[in-house]
Order: sequence, then structure tokens, then C-alpha cells
Amino acid sequence: MELNERNPEVVEVSAEERAEEAKLIRRMQMMMGMVMSVIAQDASLTVDEAAQMIADSRKAALAMFPDKELAYDLIWKPRFQRLMRERFRIM
Repeated sequence: MELNERNPEVVEVSAEERAEEAKLIRRMQMMMGMVMSVIAQDASLTVDEAAQMIADSRKAALAMFPDKELAYDLIWKPRFQRLMRERFRIM
């Protein structure tokens, strides 16, 4: 990685790095979609099991994207909260 000469705080990212990040994003989106589908569709799933799946998916997402906890909290946490409210009728 090289620093941009006009703005030293901006780091240029190679095409390979962008492709790898896009691949990780797609993988995470697929994982989150599968977790949400299981929670929404599995009638035998308990609240505790669903909560554990959400916690595990959060750990996996943060393992793929370290230091992106705020992004997770802004994007995925509200979706999971809404799903849990709808699925289990909890507030």
C-alpha cells in the first residue's frame, strides 16, 4: 500500500485487495442471510438458540472484519432485533 501524495491519510487499495474485500462482504452477506432464514423459518428453534446463532454470526463477522463493530451494530444488529421481535413476539 502506498500513501496518496495529495492526501497522505488516504491509502490507495490495489484491485486484488478490493476484490478480496468484496469476496468477504459477499460471504458475510450470505452467512447473515442464512442465519436470518433459519431463525425466521425453523419452527423448532428456541429464543436461546436463535440468540446464540446471532452471537456466533457476530463473532464470525468481526473475525472477517476486525475493528468494524460499529458497522455491524449499525447494519446487522437492528435487522436481527427486528427479526427476533417478529419471530418470537418479544420487545
